Amino acid sequence: MKRLFSYIALTAALAFGGNAIAQDKAAAPAAEAKPAAAAPAEAAKPAAAPAAPSAAPAADAKPAEAPKPKVDKGDTAWMLVATCLVILMTIPGLALFYAGMVRSKNVLSVLMQVFVCFCMIAVLWVIYGYSVAFSGGNAYFGGFSKMFLSGVNADAVAATFSKGVVIPELAFVAFQLTFAAITPALIVGAFAERVKFSAVLVFLVLWFTFAYLPIAHMVWYWDGPDAITDAKTLETVTAAAGWLWAKGALDFAGGTVVHLNAGIAGLVGAYVIGKRVGYGKESMAPHNLPLTMVGACLLWVGWFGFNAGSNLEANGTTAAAFLNTLVATAAATLSWSLIESIGKGKASMLGAVSGAVAGLVAITPACGFVGTMGALVLGAIAGLVCYWGVNGLKRLLGADDSLDVFGVHGVGGATGAILTGVFAAPSLGGTGIYDYVANKAGDAYSIWDQVVIQATGCLTTLVWSGVVAFIAFKLVDLTIGLRVTEEEEREGLDVSTHGEGAYRM
Repeated sequence: MKRLFSYIALTAALAFGGNAIAQDKAAAPAAEAKPAAAAPAEAAKPAAAPAAPSAAPAADAKPAEAPKPKVDKGDTAWMLVATCLVILMTIPGLALFYAGMVRSKNVLSVLMQVFVCFCMIAVLWVIYGYSVAFSGGNAYFGGFSKMFLSGVNADAVAATFSKGVVIPELAFVAFQLTFAAITPALIVGAFAERVKFSAVLVFLVLWFTFAYLPIAHMVWYWDGPDAITDAKTLETVTAAAGWLWAKGALDFAGGTVVHLNAGIAGLVGAYVIGKRVGYGKESMAPHNLPLTMVGACLLWVGWFGFNAGSNLEANGTTAAAFLNTLVATAAATLSWSLIESIGKGKASMLGAVSGAVAGLVAITPACGFVGTMGALVLGAIAGLVCYWGVNGLKRLLGADDSLDVFGVHGVGGATGAILTGVFAAPSLGGTGIYDYVANKAGDAYSIWDQVVIQATGCLTTLVWSGVVAFIAFKLVDLTIGLRVTEEEEREGLDVSTHGEGAYRM
């Protein structure tokens, strides 16, 4: 273990040692939010001149102080509830969803990987992850000014979408921790049933450090709306923001940061690690579909915290994200079941829950930007596209993606991210892009321009995460090895790795 921790510390130091340590900002830290105006608002009118005072102020009178940002108890309470819901998504939701789809001899191994991954990333998040993702540095990485949560205490605040409204920074730290923890956990489904437990953990540390944190910073980091007062300050905020945020990429709750990011890493892992022993020759059917159904339902419930919580406030946008998450998922379930019944003659339970997850994934980047009807259409499209991703594309790629991580999360995340650029258009019931200089929705919106920006975000995530994943897998394979032996794989990882079984024989 000493070698492991030394190795992790060395790789982190090499990657981030060149970054200048950013000073703590007095302003609220970055919060995931819709971008400000795509370009400085030249048409923004200056404020009217103040009325003349009725009497001259006293000579020693001090200028009035600007009102302090308001911490609302309702917003804070909602964020804590949303955080608990996202924890529910991962443990037990994702863990049970995956566990039901593997063979009975590997149930505990998947449960263990998801559970320990969550715990490990939670620790890394408060040590350095939050600082690297959500503090000032450069367009690709944050700094180390908030390592070990330096300066983050009960009095510190974090920005929301609204000017003058903040939440406790500790609530923001906890909420974002759950995002950081579930994303690596998604990856383990792609190479389930054949990888060493220690190899999984080392890989996830490397990938979290060099893929998740940079992508989160690029997409979500900015100085918050209170830092924008005019066109000049907008330029300053944009220059200091993450690279994709500055380009105007829209990702409300993680279509690129979470799902596409994890999906491509899982696909790379499936290629590098290789196929399971007996793949294509032996039955590898899910051993317990009711368990998968329960996990999917927990995912759906938890996803309301994931999506609606990403507004960071309890208001109308929160309600819109909540409803969009509900209807898009329902539409995707129906469209998947319909196409499956046409293509295979029967609609399966595994197909229905896979469709539900596809809808959840696709609406994630769009949930706060699109109207309800847009969410309905987006969900229906996602069900069809992800069905192809799991059945057609998977065969074309020829990879043993055990639990269809890329087919659902990779394909669904990309579909949702790109279609966000379409359905966010005000002409289609969307919100458009908010202009924090004029303090209203922008007057102009180009579907084509926004789709190009969204595609840029997808391509950036695919390349960055894919390259990091490949290097990380190779490093782990060269040091401690990735796969268990064939004998251990045939015996099952529950017994060979953890010394216990899920069921009495």
